[in-house]
Amino acid sequence: MENQVKIETEKKEKVKGVFDAKPTAAFISASWASLLIGMVSFCVGLWNATMDLNEKGYYFTILLFGLFSVISVQKTVRDRLEGIPVTDIYYGVSWFVTIVSILLLVIGLWNANLALSEKGFYGISFFLSLFAAIAVQKNTRDIKFLEQKES
Repeated sequence: MENQVKIETEKKEKVKGVFDAKPTAAFISASWASLLIGMVSFCVGLWNATMDLNEKGYYFTILLFGLFSVISVQKTVRDRLEGIPVTDIYYGVSWFVTIVSILLLVIGLWNANLALSEKGFYGISFFLSLFAAIAVQKNTRDIKFLEQKES
């Protein structure tokens, strides 16, 4: 039992060193800009699309679903790294819904009557948004971690 506590303490000490550097203002700005550009581009594309309203709703819902799921994955991965308990079920569900959101977009675009350039546009803006959401969540968590450490 003592050995397990010692291992957990050593793990937490290693993690503390990893997150001691505050993200730069440039990286924070680039992350937020990428998130906004990706989301706004995707939504403007939907607004201007000639598809039915139910199709627009499908793609918009997938965007929201994907954003939420990648934030959840980032949180669970980081929690585990920091030694915060995360159930295997929640961890698995987070990854599962992320994969499902991507598959739903791919299936929707594969079967859509859109030009290949439009399909590429939606795919790129979707993945830009997902990546940026992960970066924004990471930055937010790093800053909060350092603020708590300083106080």
